[in-house]
Amino acid sequence: MAAFFQNVKLVIEQMGINDIIDIAIVAFLIYKLITFVRDSRVQLLVKGIIVIAAAYAVSLLLNLQMMTSVVQIIIQNAVIAALIVFQPEIRNALERMGRSRLSVASIFSRDDKSVERGEMLSTISSVVEAYRLLQIKKMGALVVFEREVLLSEITKTGTVVDARPSASLLSNIFFNKAALHDGAVVIRNNRVHAAGCILPLTHNTELGVSVGTRHRAALGISENSDAVAVVLSEETGLLSVAVGGELKRFATPAELTEELMRVLLPMDENDEDKSGFIGRIKRLFKKKSNNKTGDTQEQSSDREEADE
Repeated sequence: MAAFFQNVKLVIEQMGINDIIDIAIVAFLIYKLITFVRDSRVQLLVKGIIVIAAAYAVSLLLNLQMMTSVVQIIIQNAVIAALIVFQPEIRNALERMGRSRLSVASIFSRDDKSVERGEMLSTISSVVEAYRLLQIKKMGALVVFEREVLLSEITKTGTVVDARPSASLLSNIFFNKAALHDGAVVIRNNRVHAAGCILPLTHNTELGVSVGTRHRAALGISENSDAVAVVLSEETGLLSVAVGGELKRFATPAELTEELMRVLLPMDENDEDKSGFIGRIKRLFKKKSNNKTGDTQEQSSDREEADE
């Protein structure tokens, strides 16, 4: 045991900055790989590999020649089979790796966040008002906000509209006698880009029977991209938002507006990272100083902007 600790001490003493960076990068990649395996069907592949490895070890130990030959054939073709079976998961992982907020346009053009916020607020207001009208008429709806990952393959399945979003336009699209009411509306760059689009259904097998096709489609598109899907249930009238494969339900249009503003609105230049460490520290000091008036005024101004 003493020799082991002596060897560890020697390794630590010989480590340099490059070695530390190397270890940190490898540890991060291993962590992301474990997270990806845990959150997808790839864990089934890992379990299968463990079973095959155990069978191969047993066959070698007991000198089972036929069993060894069969397992060797399986191992030789396992890579190709895995690529075919788990193609959606591999594609999803590559798409996540390729997402980047940095673009050529953002480097050479003036990034006016206030204009973008105003357009997004108007779009959110139109969608929520349309959902309020459809709630009264007991009709369903499914709107998808496209973000960084383009949904070109999805929009090809529908009809191109390319119009400014409005409550009347969206409520007419989802009117139960309209030709496009069964599909989804895709909003791109704060415009109704396409309607009647067909979305991929989620692969989540743990959903209950009460989760309908619209909700499964919303979860599916949020799993395969960074899009935000908003669902209005025709049966219950409940509002739902799907982001990153998770579904949140809301009872009122006001709650839906608040969630869409939180998820979709870009931050102003003067805004702080409210979800980060600095934001938490500042909120802690605000609570200690009992400065609640400013927070109340900010919340009321946000609601006034949403109503406009």
